[in-house]
Amino acid sequence: MRFRASALAVLVLALGLMPRDGFAQGIAQKPVIGTKQNYPNPFNPETRAEFTIDLATCAAGGPLHRVSVTIYNLLMQRVAIPVLQGGAGSVAGGQPLDHVLLPCGQYTWYWNGNYQGTLKEAASGVYLVIIDVDGQKATKKIMNAK
Repeated sequence: MRFRASALAVLVLALGLMPRDGFAQGIAQKPVIGTKQNYPNPFNPETRAEFTIDLATCAAGGPLHRVSVTIYNLLMQRVAIPVLQGGAGSVAGGQPLDHVLLPCGQYTWYWNGNYQGTLKEAASGVYLVIIDVDGQKATKKIMNAK
């Protein structure tokens, strides 16, 4: 049985029905999200962290990716949407990272430690940062210590 499966795989490759690099033709590659731990951690009252959007085939002038960064408490209630620090390309620094179009590259998100839309500082405790790039998600745990 193992012989038949490997013989079939060799036949498919030999006929050129599947590219040799393992990626189907016409299917877009998913971005790779790299995240670093926030600093300082634990934080009080503000924090920031770097993240990267990378593709093996990413080049200058490549595709834009829809990016959202959201901070949740442990009950998965949205607490805040961090802002882009420093800006990048056509996206200004200080813009909330909510469905922003960004090219591949390295970015920094910043959170002032307040509940979204208020001047009230978030309670001490553990929070989750979820970075969503074109539906691919990466999660980091951060801690607010008052």
